[in-house]
Amino acid sequence: MAQVTIKQRAGGDAGSMELDDAIFGIEPNVPVMHQVVTAQLAARRSGTQSTKTRAEVRGGGAKPWKQKGTGRARQGSIRSPQWVGGGVALGPKPRSYAQRTPKKMVRLALRSALSDRASEGKVIVVDDWAFDAPRTKDAIAALAAIGATGKILLVLDAGDTTSWKSFRNLTDVHILEAGQLNAYDVLVSDVVVFTRSTLPSAEGEAPARPKVARERAARPAAEPAPSADAEPTSDATEADDMASDLPNRPPSDPAKKSAPIEATDRVKPVTDKPDPRFEAARQKAAKEDALRARVARSGDAAADTDGASADESSADGASADESTETPGGFSFSNTTEDET
Repeated sequence: MAQVTIKQRAGGDAGSMELDDAIFGIEPNVPVMHQVVTAQLAARRSGTQSTKTRAEVRGGGAKPWKQKGTGRARQGSIRSPQWVGGGVALGPKPRSYAQRTPKKMVRLALRSALSDRASEGKVIVVDDWAFDAPRTKDAIAALAAIGATGKILLVLDAGDTTSWKSFRNLTDVHILEAGQLNAYDVLVSDVVVFTRSTLPSAEGEAPARPKVARERAARPAAEPAPSADAEPTSDATEADDMASDLPNRPPSDPAKKSAPIEATDRVKPVTDKPDPRFEAARQKAAKEDALRARVARSGDAAADTDGASADESSADGASADESTETPGGFSFSNTTEDET
């Protein structure tokens, strides 16, 4: 591991420490750094440039001249791209230039940049700035004492307000938090200055374990397996033990577990659920059937009345005329004009 001397604010030595080879001792990967820096610079672009198309330029509603007969080229609008003052064809519009970069590449680019600066001796570690009050003059003296010249990248704690106010007015000093460290700012700086608390390490970058893994690690050791003489546990007890390991699980009810599940509890018959889409049609059909039955009943009553009146009239006619009926049921008059 590479060693670095810890500096004091006044310029003296406060001991030495070893830099983590996983961050400051790898072979710099130049293509990855180039891709990450290019993506970072592309994401800085505002992308707000815009031009007007022929549909957005004011004017041009009427056709300049008729289609044929003038001897000139046909034109549809004075705001076409070939006209002066017309719209722009294929011009820029507001867009985002951001690129998606994998997180592993971003971390590798940062480690490569830090390793490059560490190999050149451009990484400085300060024990603690410990300014009594925010003063730019004290910040300039401190940088001169530790030998930091040129463009300086200063990594500070977010809560170190005095140091932030002391260095923020210096044009050649760029201040970042430990969590904002990136490959571009490291590469454009001549010197990277850390404090003992902001110096990155592989342990600090390791991802946190999942919550389930932490809970399992916090549980006590498993109990020994029961012997052959021990009484066997029931299925309900084992299920309760398994449910107790899950969070927010209500206690189980043995009565519910023992009760069988009927088929009617799972699926409700279709007949119990009338389809609302056909309910209106059913009601309309029922009204029509009732209306037809009412009309039929009124027609039958009228027909009965007409039949009774017809029978009465036929009976009166038979008594008035002297006629004889044949055995077949036909009748004819006994008197004719020839007989008279």
